[in-house]
Amino acid sequence: MYINIASEDEVSELVCERIIEQSLPDYRVNLRLRKGGNGYLRSRLTSFNQMALREPVFLLTDLDTGHCPSELIANWAGNTELSPNLFMRVAVREIEAWLMADRDALSVALGIAVAHLPSDLT
Repeated sequence: MYINIASEDEVSELVCERIIEQSLPDYRVNLRLRKGGNGYLRSRLTSFNQMALREPVFLLTDLDTGHCPSELIANWAGNTELSPNLFMRVAVREIEAWLMADRDALSVALGIAVAHLPSDLT
């Protein structure tokens, strides 16, 4: 089975791939859709929603300065009913915050001792 990824940037795309690998092992990524930033994702939401009628789409964006993920999704969708195969996820506040929250894994990924990472990343 195939799934498509819509993301803001290369880091987000890699996170999407890892999430799919870990939680949907029967799926393989078909298309990687990114052009840099959430403006692209927002402008193409209708297309991604239509695509999701044929093949699942995993869309990942950052909340940035928004108030909450459900508000962002409602704002982007407007009056459009989103397909149940459009998996839209919102990282609070930035995808990089998700990565930095796991100091042990981040130290391995960066090849540095965990002691060199701040314990309070706020």
